[in-house]
Amino acid sequence: MRDVGTANRIVIVGGGFAGFHAARALTRAAPPGTELVLINKTDYFLYLPLLPQVSAASLDPRRIAVSLTKTLPGVRLALGTADKVAVDRREVSYTDPEGASHVVGYDRLILTAGSVNKLLPIPGIGAHAHGFRGIAEALYLRDHVIRQIELAGATDDQAERDARCTFVVVGAGYTGTEVAAQGPPFTAAVARRYAALRGQRIRWLLLDVAPKVLPELDPRLSRAADRLLLKRGVEVMTGTSVKEATAEGVLLTNGDNVATRTLAWCVGVRPDSLTEATGLPTERGRIVVDATLAVPGHPEIFACGDCAAVPDLTRPGELTAMTAQHAMRQGKRAGLNVAATLGNGQIAEYKHHDLGFVVDLGGLQAAANPLGIPLSGLPAAVVTRGYHLAAMPGNRARTLIDWLVDAVFGRQTVQLGLIRSGDVPLDETG
Repeated sequence: MRDVGTANRIVIVGGGFAGFHAARALTRAAPPGTELVLINKTDYFLYLPLLPQVSAASLDPRRIAVSLTKTLPGVRLALGTADKVAVDRREVSYTDPEGASHVVGYDRLILTAGSVNKLLPIPGIGAHAHGFRGIAEALYLRDHVIRQIELAGATDDQAERDARCTFVVVGAGYTGTEVAAQGPPFTAAVARRYAALRGQRIRWLLLDVAPKVLPELDPRLSRAADRLLLKRGVEVMTGTSVKEATAEGVLLTNGDNVATRTLAWCVGVRPDSLTEATGLPTERGRIVVDATLAVPGHPEIFACGDCAAVPDLTRPGELTAMTAQHAMRQGKRAGLNVAATLGNGQIAEYKHHDLGFVVDLGGLQAAANPLGIPLSGLPAAVVTRGYHLAAMPGNRARTLIDWLVDAVFGRQTVQLGLIRSGDVPLDETG
């Protein structure tokens, strides 16, 4: 059905970091009488940086799911996935969770469709690898890893046991490094319950074509992370990736065959397919915008976050990186600029100097470079978790309690049985 437009309706497509912060800025800055509509496929904002802790059973998944309706009062949530933007008619089409189609008109539009898993043309990846972009994927990987250890403990076939106790992570960026670093303590906690696995080698492999882990970070932080991975027994294989994946294992680009039942795909992301469906000009798959985040030739449309090619004014000639740090700040600026086009405030360009990055390696270990100061170990862990608590728009106290409970009592290592593998295909999840 069609939702007829009203005066000063602002539609925001996507409730990730950019969309959430755009909506929150508009709840404060939009002129009275403005209608705010947020189209999102879930009723929560997902705090993605803590997803590896969910997959390692050290954090309850509800902690990183922040209610949109609770934290964005005055914003109407249109539950569904945006399919098409009719720029000439100023309409957005979306499909709700039960398959019904809807059309909503807009006076201003903010596109923050975000990103999805980046697939490479490698045989078997779509069918046998596990993606890592949502709660369903994290919970499935959690259940899957526990299941492999449990099945390994129930078999007398040593070759099968070795394969089930081998876990391969592809991508040594932030997510992949965190997944690999938190993996060994997780699987060790599960394996302790099985007498048959005493003395069993549990392998975690981290692969990347780059020459080092965390290539985006200061070399000192990269080395600190590498030392921790080695200390935990993770086999770091740089300059190496997967050539082919099957149900029985992976063939690596160096010619090695690794028998495994687990392949976690953390290679990176690409803009959501909606960016192409808008028909708007793109650069590197991202919607072209100017420094104010407006789409050239369409002053009523703004775009930001991973789906937008935002010029980086701190590095002329380059685009801003596809990070949560940029998405948060771009979302806020886009919201304020849209409000300015309706007569409240002044339009300004987006300019943000990188404040550094944090990587949680589990326990009391992390790597961070706040304001360019390289930290590792306990100081980095304090900074990292402090940053996450400050950046989360909700559930802070519950998250802190989970961390304390995990530190004192350990993690819960049972399958939840909530997710079937068919629910989380790598080539469709976002």
